[in-house]
Amino acid sequence: MGAEAPRKRRRLFFESYAEIDAQKNGLKEQNQNLEVDQSAIHQVQQEEHHENESTDMKLARLLSLFPNSDEAALLDVLISYEGCVEAASAAIDAGQEDAEQTEDSPASPIEQASKSTPIPGIQTSLLSSFSIPPSSLGWSKPLTKRGKTLYLYSPEDVARNTPCSIIHNFLPPTQANALLEELLEDAKSYECEKFQLFDTEVQSHHTSKLYVSEAQGMMERSSEFVYNGSFRNNVRKLSPLMNTVSEKVQKAVNREIQARIKSHYPGGKKLKYQSPDEWLPNAAVVNCYTGPQENLGWHSDQLTYLGPRAVIGSLSLGVAREFRVRRVVPRDNDQENKQDVTKSHSSDRVSDTQGQISIHLPHNSLLVMHAEMQEEWKHSVPTALTISPHPIAGNRRINVTYRCWRKSFDPQNIPRCRCGLPTILRCVQRKHENYGRYMWMCYAGYSPGKKGCSFFQWARFDDDGEPLWEEMGIRPVAKGKMG
Repeated sequence: MGAEAPRKRRRLFFESYAEIDAQKNGLKEQNQNLEVDQSAIHQVQQEEHHENESTDMKLARLLSLFPNSDEAALLDVLISYEGCVEAASAAIDAGQEDAEQTEDSPASPIEQASKSTPIPGIQTSLLSSFSIPPSSLGWSKPLTKRGKTLYLYSPEDVARNTPCSIIHNFLPPTQANALLEELLEDAKSYECEKFQLFDTEVQSHHTSKLYVSEAQGMMERSSEFVYNGSFRNNVRKLSPLMNTVSEKVQKAVNREIQARIKSHYPGGKKLKYQSPDEWLPNAAVVNCYTGPQENLGWHSDQLTYLGPRAVIGSLSLGVAREFRVRRVVPRDNDQENKQDVTKSHSSDRVSDTQGQISIHLPHNSLLVMHAEMQEEWKHSVPTALTISPHPIAGNRRINVTYRCWRKSFDPQNIPRCRCGLPTILRCVQRKHENYGRYMWMCYAGYSPGKKGCSFFQWARFDDDGEPLWEEMGIRPVAKGKMG
């Protein structure tokens, strides 16, 4: 018995140390895991702290990283990356590396422009101070996201991120002011557009008027044009000054179209259905916005007389306003069926799916809406909290939208619905399975007090956007473009 007892004690003694070692190892692993967890928690807390930092604090962090950089330029980059200091820092680092590598190479036109004296009141390119080429920003984060708005000011940023291009100080100042004064006088008799929506008569939140040229007898036949299901009345003739300006708009828009094709479209070729012909403005819708509350909701311009892949030249005069664009996001049928919100709320949600982009439109600026705009994007002029009065226009903005109405889309050629009225040409934007297809639809129901029919017909075009009337069972009266 006495000999066995020590052996038991030694075995128990040995086992107890083994247990202690195991416990120590276990505690060590727990401590390591705890340190990792605490490190992760600390990192999350830091990220949350940085996310909740004020813009001044974020800007101060960037200044500490790049002390030799201009504060205003750093703020631009910070805004472009939605307040993310890490993203802005990565973009600046990449841009500085690229600038060092290409220091001896000749500067591109955009780089040369960024080095020139900026126009007063116009923000320089978001990243121009860091010589960052568009293809090597060093950060893959999208510029816009749900519920956010990206504000653009420079022509470089507008062309890079939207289906538009912009020219500041487009007309000689005296000519811009003369046209503004002429149209401000005309605008006194403009009226709001009235139309019917869900059996309720509504009206636009601004006034407008249609002007047409005298070419091809457009003025004599102006009463044949239909808008929102009603025939136009009191269409006006383009004034001599408007015609003079339209010639300058024509040259500028055609230059921008060719530049866009080379720089943005696949293979440097025009888009399918885009007209290869010269853009010739022969009509203009003039809008007048009085005060900050007058606005224009989300929409795409009607294509009935423009045809597919239309280009529009929009001249802004008077008070500077915001012009917003957003990409159209088609939905599957299942997505529509699953939505448990009202139509108005659904529209708000869709408009913010990929965020919005705001383009600043100052006095005497020409915005070109390119061939992808009407089919793939929507645009609006939102209300403003405040506006800066213009010395001539006061609180009013005049917007002249020059358009090229094609002769092949003559009112006499447009299919009639069962109501006996001309139909409207629209592009499918909501349904994914037919996204991008064109259709003729009854639009009579948009005229106050009228009921529409269910007329529908798919439209067909050749690669240049000319209608294939015979294949649609229609005998055309006119061919070619209105000139």
